[in-house]
Amino acid sequence: MNFLIDTHVFIWLDIAQNRLSTTVQQAIQDPQNTLYLSLASIWEMQIKIQLGKLHLNASLATTLITQQQTNLLQLLPIDLRHILALNHLSPHHSDPFDRLIIAQSQIEELTIITNDREIQKYPVRHLW
Repeated sequence: MNFLIDTHVFIWLDIAQNRLSTTVQQAIQDPQNTLYLSLASIWEMQIKIQLGKLHLNASLATTLITQQQTNLLQLLPIDLRHILALNHLSPHHSDPFDRLIIAQSQIEELTIITNDREIQKYPVRHLW
């Protein structure tokens, strides 16, 4: 199965794995699954790090490399189709990064791993 990891899930993989549900931990560890992280999430984390609102165990670059090696994490680029799909989203969620993740999930047919109840209001497959 193909999964798109929400930003908070990526952060918890680094600093608080105990916050992940057993179902999510099993999905991440299953070698049959492909895990993606949106460049929108990386952008969001970089902003929060610069503002002093996010602290990871290592630099963002090192954390990304570690997750790419440990969990075979793939990076999902942002393309024009993703941005234009924002036009069709209901206004349930005002966070622009989450809205882009939702659009990417829809366009790329990925299941979002998230605990965000606002994301779960959208017509997307999600796992928690």
